[in-house]
Amino acid sequence: MRPQRKEGEPRPARSVDTRPEGVPFTPLTELEHLLKVAASVTQDANHVWTDIWAQVKPLTASGVRAAERTKDGFVPSCGWPEFLEKLWLLKHYLDSVQRICTKQR
Repeated sequence: MRPQRKEGEPRPARSVDTRPEGVPFTPLTELEHLLKVAASVTQDANHVWTDIWAQVKPLTASGVRAAERTKDGFVPSCGWPEFLEKLWLLKHYLDSVQRICTKQR
């Protein structure tokens, strides 16, 4: 049960304003912040994609039939748990960018 507020008592703040003093909170500053967050998340996503591609690239055809390279099956050199973790991270980063772009929080 929530404690009752006394009459005339101000409502508690719902969120904490953590912006630095002197920085006006405007739609433009919010947009700039979101763009910086999106840039950071996409940079992390690109690093993860590079790691995943390094594992898969040897399977691509480069004068040798891809089927010959994969006849024994694909086993990532980093191991399946780490490889699957990288795939999950990539999905997480992409979901984060989508939420930023569509303002779903």
